[in-house]
Amino acid sequence: MNNAAENIESAEKVIKKSMLTPEQWDNILRSSIKIVIIIIVSVLVVKLGRKLIRNLLKVNARGPLQVSERRSVTLIKLMENVLAYVIFFIATLTILPIFGVEIKGLLVGAGIGGVAIGFGAQSLVKDIISGFFILFEDQFSVGDYIRVQNFEGTVLSIGLKTTKIRSGTGELHIIQNGMITEVTNFSLHNAVAMVDVSISYEGDIEHAQSVIEEHLETMPARYEEMVKPPEYLGIQNLGPSEVTLRIASEVKPMTQFKISRAIRKEIKEVLERNNIEIPYPKMVLYKQLEPKNENANV
Repeated sequence: MNNAAENIESAEKVIKKSMLTPEQWDNILRSSIKIVIIIIVSVLVVKLGRKLIRNLLKVNARGPLQVSERRSVTLIKLMENVLAYVIFFIATLTILPIFGVEIKGLLVGAGIGGVAIGFGAQSLVKDIISGFFILFEDQFSVGDYIRVQNFEGTVLSIGLKTTKIRSGTGELHIIQNGMITEVTNFSLHNAVAMVDVSISYEGDIEHAQSVIEEHLETMPARYEEMVKPPEYLGIQNLGPSEVTLRIASEVKPMTQFKISRAIRKEIKEVLERNNIEIPYPKMVLYKQLEPKNENANV
């Protein structure tokens, strides 16, 4: 009996030791409330900051320091990401002391480690510096259609480390900013739609020119993408069976493909209505007659 009583008493002591005291429960409750408040405040600050960034750039777009729409979209996304990183980093540093982590020692260690990592992360530093200059010089922005090396497509996002480009067939290309050495931007200035139209050598070039020029004057009324009426440039080439005429049209950025197709379609219809022949491959067959045999009647 005595042994059983002693076992019960020891078990009760272990249970009491494992149970948290009211002070400990109070500390856990306070810590939990602090962590929840920090997280909620961080989320609210990020949301308010993003709203403030959008409104600020909208105001600047109307002010004396004008920012283009394409550049404002890029800056908004970048500044929103930077804001989120900074706020959540501060929130993390605020939460760590609640768990008894010494921040000063952690920051000193992080500083020393950052210097060591910096020597081994030169490519990362190069990407960040290149990303900064891409944004600072406004080389391209979100929504622009660009060509980088062998990749061509629409810019989805620009970060300090990488740039994302979506091609016309849907592929997503993620390129490190440090690898971007040459960029062709198709969205900054007006484009030129170049169209070549061929007529046969037997056709009247002067008549074809007058018909084409008369029709080109009417096209801007139907296509708002045209900056001004298309221009007939003259004979571009003399081919084996055709005379090639060239037409040029200044259009809004990235609409040259649409306008080129429209010009080809309408010029073909105009030439057909005016009985101007458009050359196409023809095949001529010759049948060789067998020679007469003069000795057949002998």
